[in-house]
Amino acid sequence: MIISSKDNEIVKHYKKLKEKKYRDEFSEYTIEGIKIINEAIENGANISTIFVCEELLNTNNKNGQLEKLKDNLKRIENQKIINVTESIIRYLSEVINTQGILAIIKKEEEAKIDLSAELLLVLDNIQDPGNLGTIIRTADACGLNQIIISKETADPYNSKVIRSTMGSIFRVKIIREENLLEKLLEIKNDGFDIVTTSLDTDNYIYDIDYNKKVIVIGNEANGVEEDINKISDVKIKIPMLGKAESLNASVATGIVLYEYVRKKIK
Repeated sequence: MIISSKDNEIVKHYKKLKEKKYRDEFSEYTIEGIKIINEAIENGANISTIFVCEELLNTNNKNGQLEKLKDNLKRIENQKIINVTESIIRYLSEVINTQGILAIIKKEEEAKIDLSAELLLVLDNIQDPGNLGTIIRTADACGLNQIIISKETADPYNSKVIRSTMGSIFRVKIIREENLLEKLLEIKNDGFDIVTTSLDTDNYIYDIDYNKKVIVIGNEANGVEEDINKISDVKIKIPMLGKAESLNASVATGIVLYEYVRKKIK
């Protein structure tokens, strides 16, 4: 059977998940596209439903991803795969050139912070979904498998965040803390130093070691909250030769994390 009606219950359910309140209520989120659905299957994501429009899907075979997808779909229970018409896919899709495949993913249970890590990344009120997604992808590239975020930080299951992660959302645990300051004080007691970026320091990112450190990245406009700055053990800055006063939050995160990587492989 091929679903062709917008009034179908599973179609309406997918549409609801565009809103955060429903993502929270059902503990589910949506993904779209061949590559990210391959990533979801290969990383063992808890897939609830996959919507497929065969007509559109078969016109997209870039870099062998379609053949890989067809192999991966054989690992999915048949009842989870729903065939829909092109009009339904386009109705549900958020992109102009949809590849003909969408999915609903169940969120993982909230993870606990792994304190055996040598470096922790904390995001304090990052608001832009593109920044958040890029930071998750960068953390994954740098070998970090967890990120701690404040309750005010953007929803990591926003579709723009998911697209920006390019699949890293399935490899990096996102741990949201209701009281970030309190949690950071606990982490300090477990032997970590809190590191924040600041212009009011002589320390460059090259001047510290990154063992048992918590890197805190602040809000795009206002930086790190003052209460968190007060408990910071180390302040660092990124050198800038030009006249720009600051860097994009995701760019700054990448520069700091890759200094950690550089020292790891040196």
